[in-house]
Amino acid sequence: FFSSSRMMRRVVSSISASAFRTYAVSAGSALPSATLHEGTPAGKVDIADVCKGKKVVIFGVPGAFTPGCSKTHLPGYIADADKFKAKGVDEIVCVSCNDAFVMAEWGVAQGASGKVRMLADPDASFAKALGTDIDLTAVLGSVRTKRFSMIVDNGVVKALNVEPDNTGLSCSLAPPLLDSL
Repeated sequence: FFSSSRMMRRVVSSISASAFRTYAVSAGSALPSATLHEGTPAGKVDIADVCKGKKVVIFGVPGAFTPGCSKTHLPGYIADADKFKAKGVDEIVCVSCNDAFVMAEWGVAQGASGKVRMLADPDASFAKALGTDIDLTAVLGSVRTKRFSMIVDNGVVKALNVEPDNTGLSCSLAPPLLDSL
């Protein structure tokens, strides 16, 4: 027979394993290398290189030009870009599992130039490396990223916030991330 404390540890361990998703990265992890695209498919950018020697905010959205992303998520980071810079952030990067042309045009439409760098993850390789990939084929036609935000300092993840329901608009928005700096 198990002691009650040993039994309780097994129950808690079982609940923890099934109730909480772990991601491939967490605070203290090195940001994985992944090739993203900027402007065109030829504009290849390694996200790990982008973060070397800098403090970078990265946020991921399920899709460019989608309502929540266009009305709330991206505009919040654009509006607060100067506040992030005042707190020592060198660059803000928006990542979505779209093609480079769509991301570039979305940035133009939103006025992101000089405030938020728009990078495409067309094959979801970065989302998969983070563990934030989600199959949204039925809704958006392909694998996308869960909505997230992170702070990366010199290539090391300092904070990762993933929306509890994968696509909501709470912990990954600009104000809570700004408050955490």
